[in-house]
Amino acid sequence: MATTVRKPPTMIIDLEMLNRFNAEGCPACGRKFNLGDPVVRACGAWEGGPRLIHENEAVFDAGSGGYVEKRCHDARQGRIG
Repeated sequence: MATTVRKPPTMIIDLEMLNRFNAEGCPACGRKFNLGDPVVRACGAWEGGPRLIHENEAVFDAGSGGYVEKRCHDARQGRIG
């Protein structure tokens, strides 16, 4: 029987999240969040564990069962050197 890894949920930025996270913006791309932006909790090349980033800046890694920031994922795969 094949096992499938479930993706963690995508969230939509609401007003409370916007007020809490928009001061720093997205750690992956540097852009500010907007109401309604799809975001995911992802690991990356920053300190302190997973953070919310724009969904289009993340890749789902089935090996870890979570999202990873694109550039970090590419570096892990040896595509960036």
